[in-house]
Amino acid sequence: MAAELQSALGRLLDAPVSLSAAGRTDAGVHATGQVISFTTQRDFPFDRLAVALNSMLPGDISVREVALVEQTFSARFSALERTYAYLILNSPSPSALRRRYAYHVRGELDLHGLRAAASFLVGEHDFRSFCGALPERGPTVRTIGRLEIEARGDMVLVRITADGFLHRMVRTIVGTLLEVAAGRQKAEEMAAILAAHDRQAAGPTAPPQGLYLAGVRYEGFDSFKDPALNSLRAAAP
Repeated sequence: MAAELQSALGRLLDAPVSLSAAGRTDAGVHATGQVISFTTQRDFPFDRLAVALNSMLPGDISVREVALVEQTFSARFSALERTYAYLILNSPSPSALRRRYAYHVRGELDLHGLRAAASFLVGEHDFRSFCGALPERGPTVRTIGRLEIEARGDMVLVRITADGFLHRMVRTIVGTLLEVAAGRQKAEEMAAILAAHDRQAAGPTAPPQGLYLAGVRYEGFDSFKDPALNSLRAAAP
């Protein structure tokens, strides 16, 4: 996505452009609330930039809005919180149309157990056990402000808001929560998993297709957009 945007902006502005993104997404992961910032000295009718970009970008990338900001603003470093959402299709049969946008789980999920396990993760903790590749520098302590689980028909939405995330942290959290929801682990074991500070203590990493960077909050602005559960349900065969 970043390469496509950078190329389109470079052509529109007739000058090289360097982008800063609010969050990185692995292959197969989606974004409904990604934020990009860049600086330019070129003159352009920026109220028309979204329309111009969308006419040049591939169909799987869409610019929702454009705003002029202070030169000190950074999509990455000015962020106060990020929200990720993970979609689970909980049904006996998979969906051919939704397989790219949700993780199919066949067995019935214990949502009460799922929410009980999730409650242990809210607050400030060392999330080393839920980190895929440790950061080159800096701590592994993060603060989860909200961890919400919502059922919508045959879809389950896990929504996590934090001041920052580690590598594959959300997917590992979801994979571990699903172990509890399937009855293979107990909710109270989440405390011991956190305390272990060991990736081997947590559950499997959930696959990428269910994950969305759903929103980034800044001072006076939040890019959050729901990952279109109603549209996904309408697409079901």
